[in-house]
Amino acid sequence: MTVWDRPEPPNAPVPLDRERIIAAAVALADEGGLEAVSVRKVAARLNAGPMRLYGYISAKDDLFDLMVDEVNAEILPGEQSGDWRETLRVLAHRTRQAALRHEWLADLLGGRPTLGPHGLAVTEAKLAALDGLADIDTVMRAAETVGAYVTGAIRREIANLRAERATGLSKRDWQRDFGPHVTRMLATGRFPSLAKAVHDGTDMDAAESFATGLDWVLDAIAAKLTRPPV
Repeated sequence: MTVWDRPEPPNAPVPLDRERIIAAAVALADEGGLEAVSVRKVAARLNAGPMRLYGYISAKDDLFDLMVDEVNAEILPGEQSGDWRETLRVLAHRTRQAALRHEWLADLLGGRPTLGPHGLAVTEAKLAALDGLADIDTVMRAAETVGAYVTGAIRREIANLRAERATGLSKRDWQRDFGPHVTRMLATGRFPSLAKAVHDGTDMDAAESFATGLDWVLDAIAAKLTRPPV
């Protein structure tokens, strides 16, 4: 039985309910990451005994599932475009924005799909945007490809943000401190392609990089969708 199919306890003492449990868990994760979330810690946040929470959830994984579904409600836009590219683009950018608000989301992306109502609605929006443009297998692979890009890009960005906080070094600070080493290594001539990228490449911020990569993925999917069947 999933946590969404689990009925709330009859005659549950007010004011404890599933919505308050989710809100407390999300707040703890926003403050301290997933390691700050446990049934006991959520119960303490609500001034309740841990056993009371087990009437609503069966394990910490249930909390994670509920938290991800709660954030999926932030990802789904109120209105959706009739253009498949715009729909997928909006969903991708809203996912990134949600992950920047809730960094712990990056740690839970890419696993088994969430089966909560909001997660299913996000998946439905992706598939519906592509519906009728190709056979269902191609549609599913296209949605998975966009999802894989979004997950990877978000995880990298969040990892960089965490590294900056852990070391106290901004990207510019890191480049300054390690620049001499990189310069010496490039001067050996062993890495000509890397040297060209370092010296001639355009430096993009995270938002620009995400948007550019996403457009390339969507371009590739568009080419696949318009290619005549073999």
